Amino acid sequence: MRRSCASSWPSKRSASIDRSAATDATAFVDAVRFTADGLAPCIVQDAATGDVLILAWVDRLALTRTLESGEAHFWSRSRRALWHKGATSGNVLRVRGVALDCDRDAVLLWVDPAGPACHTGAVSCFDDEASGGLTLGSRPSPGGPRSTGDRGDAASHDGQRS
Repeated sequence: MRRSCASSWPSKRSASIDRSAATDATAFVDAVRFTADGLAPCIVQDAATGDVLILAWVDRLALTRTLESGEAHFWSRSRRALWHKGATSGNVLRVRGVALDCDRDAVLLWVDPAGPACHTGAVSCFDDEASGGLTLGSRPSPGGPRSTGDRGDAASHDGQRS
């Protein structure tokens, strides 16, 4: 069986990150392969529905604050500043779990959103109302089938055979 790049899905009973986990925040942040600009893409996924809410960016400080506080912090590339999601709107993202991809250059947060995640007021930055309907193909239905078994010798994301 092929192992997943990310850690396992967080328990639905867990209300936030278990800060007593074997991997501490410092070791986790040290494992991230940040870009030359000191950033890493951060995918934010609703822990209850699996919907992708946001693609944002984190630097070391934003990721450290996220892990320490249990609420999502990002680096705003346009404002060039640390950003605590929901600090003014109240629409915080409570973090239930975090993982790195197999290359350790992208972060995945599983969150419980306190309100709409997108600055437009949409639930997700990828909703039709947020993107103006710029979607190709059909969206998967919520709770649809997920691949959990062996994927044989499927090509990995970088095109190499696994």
